[in-house]
Amino acid sequence: MFRLKHLLPRGLYGRAALILIVPIVTIQLVVSMAFIQRHYEGVTGQMTRGVAIDLLYVLAEFDKGESAAEAFARADAVARPLQIELAAPPDVQVPTDDLAATFDFSGQEIIRALHEEIPGLTAVDVTGGDRIVRLRIATRFGEIGADIARRRMSATNPHQLLVLMLATSVLLTVIAYIFLRNQLRPIARLAGAAEAFGRGERIAYRPRGALEVRAAGRAFLEMRDRIERQIEQRMLMLSGVSHDLRTPLTRMRLALSLMPEDEDTRALQADVIQMERLVDEFLAFVRGDATEGEDETDVISLLEEVIQDARRGGGEVAPLTVTGWPRRLRLRPQGLRRAIDNLVANGLRHGRRVEIGVAFHPEELRITVEDDGPGIPEDQRERAVQPFTRLGSERDPNKGGGVGLGLSIAADIAASHGGGLRLGQGRRLGGLMAELRLAR
Repeated sequence: MFRLKHLLPRGLYGRAALILIVPIVTIQLVVSMAFIQRHYEGVTGQMTRGVAIDLLYVLAEFDKGESAAEAFARADAVARPLQIELAAPPDVQVPTDDLAATFDFSGQEIIRALHEEIPGLTAVDVTGGDRIVRLRIATRFGEIGADIARRRMSATNPHQLLVLMLATSVLLTVIAYIFLRNQLRPIARLAGAAEAFGRGERIAYRPRGALEVRAAGRAFLEMRDRIERQIEQRMLMLSGVSHDLRTPLTRMRLALSLMPEDEDTRALQADVIQMERLVDEFLAFVRGDATEGEDETDVISLLEEVIQDARRGGGEVAPLTVTGWPRRLRLRPQGLRRAIDNLVANGLRHGRRVEIGVAFHPEELRITVEDDGPGIPEDQRERAVQPFTRLGSERDPNKGGGVGLGLSIAADIAASHGGGLRLGQGRRLGGLMAELRLAR
């Protein structure tokens, strides 16, 4: 059953077509076999018994003859009007045993009915390509042969019915599939609109289809509107908070810059810088990249710029490693750069060296950022992606650490591109390896 499950179609259209076609084909096969084996066998038996009556009459005339020649003449005179050709002795083509094809059901019925009606019948051959039934009959003057057209004992072409049934089945299947497709198309459109909204895109969607599908579509539109209103309200609130926070922070920096420089002043300036960084990270996390537009992006150039910026800041970053065939992809470049910047900054904060690799696959883009730091234990990696999570004292923002949003921002940006963020053990440097997977 598990192996059969992999052979079944996975899409909605394929499964619907399977549900539609399999019962129709099964019913047609059952009806066809029952009709052929019962109806045609019954008709063939009745027609064959009618021919057997004629043949018995011919044999009765044959038995009235005083000699073999007279008997054959009397029987032949009666047989010709009945469309029966006699031969004495039998033609060499007539076998000594019954012959019928394996799947020739009507032929097998002809042989059975003739043996039941004609006592002296020794062999029947229904395999002739000329559709002639050849008989070998024992008489008191020896064996004689009889050739009878098969059309007198069975339907001329039962395959016409099968062709008609098959054509009708195909026509009804096509019509049913068209109606079924019209019912499934609104579901596919709803799934496409939901998937696009998950990536931060808004595409036009109008509920259509059955009542249940329309109800689901209206519920989706209402949910999308509520989420967009909440996002907009959150952005407006944070914009105001950002403005309200940046104004006093700017005044504080200005006042500190005018004060005599000593140890306390430098400590206060560091605190102000730290507060500004916290505000920036909060805004970056809340904003994400849902409001950014997609564009054809040169991923190689974008990553090279990230490496150069990190090196200018004093970080040790190895040259970019590229796998696959590089090409421009449709992405959100600002969001992708923000995610890579966070991963690189996280690696340099907890290690001394960072390596970046990019792999172009047919269905996805993979970007790995690996450092030589302590890494994250496997049982804490899922929690590390949660917002505002700091796993140790070395990640305390008061001690140079972050605020627990770098990995969360990267994970959200990857999810908005139809992918995800996976944390693991570095293969080369031994620290943390963060892998961004972006669907193409």
